[in-house]
Amino acid sequence: MSITKTRQKLLEVARELFAHKGLEATTMNDIAAASGRGRRTLYTYFRNKEDIYYAVIEEELERLSEKMDEVAVMDVEPEEKIFTLIYTHLSIIRDTVARNGTLRAEFFRNIWMVEKVRKAFDVEEHRILQKVLQEGVDKGRFRIENVGLMADIVYYSVKGLEVPYIYDRLGVGLSEDETYPIVKGIVMRVLNMPPAVM
Repeated sequence: MSITKTRQKLLEVARELFAHKGLEATTMNDIAAASGRGRRTLYTYFRNKEDIYYAVIEEELERLSEKMDEVAVMDVEPEEKIFTLIYTHLSIIRDTVARNGTLRAEFFRNIWMVEKVRKAFDVEEHRILQKVLQEGVDKGRFRIENVGLMADIVYYSVKGLEVPYIYDRLGVGLSEDETYPIVKGIVMRVLNMPPAVM
């Protein structure tokens, strides 16, 4: 098995064990045994359990990053890209946390660990938001005085919505179809879109 496939197999097994047993209850021996690889192989790729945990989180964030990149190059108006970026971000974070079972609790318990791993992803997501916002300004769709500041505001607003969205506490009793036009209206006002675009 190639280096990449072996490492990937170890990550898949670790993700499953973390999801089932939790980070604290999973040992390096558990991961080695469940993967059918020896401890030596496991330690060739990872120094410790935290390294594996970081790698699992990085892999999940890479999935999100790929989706965000796909949205950024869509052939739609900038405002539609912004709405889609917001919902893509929130949906993938929720799906990732839900898919990983017990990792959901670990995600919140070890939020600073997760934040450390997220730094590179956060920079890339901010860059994408800034690019789409600038595209909207250039096309006359958005009236924004400072694109960088607006990217910060949108980014941190969306990030702040992650936990309520994951726990379905955002718009309790409303479907996504019901909340979408409300969110769209708020975003349109924030981006100071000209009335003719609405």
